[in-house]
Amino acid sequence: MAARDPYEVLGVKKDATDDEIRRVYRGLAKKHHPDLNPGNKQAESRFKEIAAAYDLLSDKEKRARYDRGEIDASGAEKPRAYSYQDFAQGPAGGKYRGAEGMAPEDLDDLFAFFSRNRAGRAGAAGETTFRMRGTDRHFGLTVAFIDAVNGTRQRLELEPGKSLDVSIPPGVRDGQVLRLGGQGGPGIGGGPDGDALIEIHVAPHPLFRREGDNILIDLPVTLAEALLGGRVTVPTPTGQVSMTIPPHSNSGTTLRLRGKGVGGRGDELVTLKVVLPTAPDPELDAWVKSWSQNHPYNPRADMPS
Repeated sequence: MAARDPYEVLGVKKDATDDEIRRVYRGLAKKHHPDLNPGNKQAESRFKEIAAAYDLLSDKEKRARYDRGEIDASGAEKPRAYSYQDFAQGPAGGKYRGAEGMAPEDLDDLFAFFSRNRAGRAGAAGETTFRMRGTDRHFGLTVAFIDAVNGTRQRLELEPGKSLDVSIPPGVRDGQVLRLGGQGGPGIGGGPDGDALIEIHVAPHPLFRREGDNILIDLPVTLAEALLGGRVTVPTPTGQVSMTIPPHSNSGTTLRLRGKGVGGRGDELVTLKVVLPTAPDPELDAWVKSWSQNHPYNPRADMPS
């Protein structure tokens, strides 16, 4: 199935600003994220569609090329139909030239040469006709963050009516190009087919970030958990794990979960963020006021003036 218009997927207008697109994406990604909708295949499919749309529209160059009709909604190149005008842009009196700088009459001479070559060799035993390797074809494939970390198989539409299951290796990086041999343009005269070159675009994740082989996450904790310590549940790319918070941990404290990074090579770095209750608590307010009067301290004392 062809990818839908990314503007339609995110529900934004074509003149939407980058900030508006980013804000809409974050809201939709959080709503449909698989971690928040376990077992919901429809939400998972919707999340991947949202991520692919944002991947295209958040890239200024890709968005401009899509708006000009040079690439489709999946990021793949659109075939271009050449016309007379494409060959009529040379200087006055010059030959009409194509995209590769060759004039039409030059092409006629070239094809005539190959035709004579084939005709002259038709009766010779062991001779071959002109052979040429097929051209490589370029595609773009958006992969969910978790799938890029853990590896997966994902279907790619090569052309209408022809698709292929692509094996995504664990730890694949954004911008990495995968080569599928023999899936490009057909060879000429019995020559080998070209390859399919697939550029991977890793969709952003609402919780995780990647830095080399490490996974980074900000973890909200309560005042009591930061002050007294305790065990909390932490999301990782391979599932939730239990982690101990040391007593007297501040916001910004980073804890390490070894082996929970990309492909087991890196670690997960968990940065604590102390979060106060959202609802007013008179008892807590009164206690903190009384405590602070007897225990004054300045956390900004070491900041330069």
